Amino acid sequence: MATYIEAVGRRKTATARVRIYPGTGEIVVNDKPMEQHFGRALDQMTIHQPLQLVGAEATLNISVKVHGGGEGGQAGAVRLGIARALIESDPNLRGVLKSAGFLTRDARAKERKKPGLKRARKAPQYTKR
Repeated sequence: MATYIEAVGRRKTATARVRIYPGTGEIVVNDKPMEQHFGRALDQMTIHQPLQLVGAEATLNISVKVHGGGEGGQAGAVRLGIARALIESDPNLRGVLKSAGFLTRDARAKERKKPGLKRARKAPQYTKR
């Protein structure tokens, strides 16, 4: 049996590979402490949400490799990865995490720019004369 449980989380263009180990509650992102990689308190809170919900903050060490996207997207990807890994470790947690919305892959992404428009939907200003 493996000493860790691995899961993948995605958000926008960010992808996170999450591994959870039994431990003391340490979170390492791309070989750096989480506080160093995610400076914003909101992103740190986002990552801690599934752990707080199941009460596993002080019992699990988490190692994350994340790439692509920005800070917010990466934090969302890590949250989904942690939630999926927690379910693999204990399937009974599924209902709690699902009702909190942590198992839903947020599919919103940037819409592509269309020809003849300035952005995805913004049209050039209409001139009458």
